[in-house]
Amino acid sequence: MPDVRLRPFVDRYVGYRERADVPLVRRESAGVFVVLILGWGAPLDVTDPRSAERGATKVDSFVAGTFDGWCATRTVGVGEGVELLLAPLTARRLLGLPLSELTNRAVGVGQLPGRWLDRLRCRLAEAAGWPERFALLDRVLAGRLASSPPVDARLDWAWRWLVASGGQEGVGVLADELGWSRRHLASRFRQDVGLPPKMVARLLRFQQAYAALTEPGATVGANAVAGAGAGPPTGAGQSAYGAGQSAAGAGSPGATRAVDWAAVAARCGYYDQSHLIRDFHQFAGATPAALLADRSSAG
Repeated sequence: MPDVRLRPFVDRYVGYRERADVPLVRRESAGVFVVLILGWGAPLDVTDPRSAERGATKVDSFVAGTFDGWCATRTVGVGEGVELLLAPLTARRLLGLPLSELTNRAVGVGQLPGRWLDRLRCRLAEAAGWPERFALLDRVLAGRLASSPPVDARLDWAWRWLVASGGQEGVGVLADELGWSRRHLASRFRQDVGLPPKMVARLLRFQQAYAALTEPGATVGANAVAGAGAGPPTGAGQSAYGAGQSAAGAGSPGATRAVDWAAVAARCGYYDQSHLIRDFHQFAGATPAALLADRSSAG
């Protein structure tokens, strides 16, 4: 866990060391969060099937902005590093650039302004152990936040409003609450969150439904209801760029429970189950049943 002062901004740190003797390929789901990997081991390739220009090749450290489609990573060898999942407005402050510049892109940290993340990566690699690395992250991130101007309070409120509603409240209502036009609201979100508010709402609904996949003992079926759960607003636990997160819930001990996807769809604000499945295809690259079966076989 980060220092208590950072917890409103950073959900958690994940330190990992992972060995892949043969190429390891992971499918990464979309989400309204920013992934930061600071590594010093085997490099990764990040690819977006929609466009080769959006990915990154042979990078050990990178930032992935908010994505509205799934992508994939590939690595071989021994990788080591830390992963952070950041809410968009936190990433906006830490990185010091509009998130519109990172939308649907993975960028090596050496390409970012100031190269401070590249220097931090080197210091993390040289640290004596994980406690020292996490303490270093606390100090550096707290300093960056203290020296960066806060985001517009109205934009921050709009983000929190959407998260609190799970993406189920209308964007028009949000614009009226702010006294902004829908066009202005969309422009501000694209600039500082990276995606327009309607897409943000869709991804928040998807993230809640996706959480049903990680419930212990979940199985394919339609006889029992498994609650989706709100999950942290940053989408933590749904990215698999770092070790230890791609198989969350897979092979968990205990009694199995079938997931009633129609009930999950209704709970998360979808019109029907087919609507939910379309979003899974776009944001995760497979149906819920196929993803759950993959996790079970991986376990």
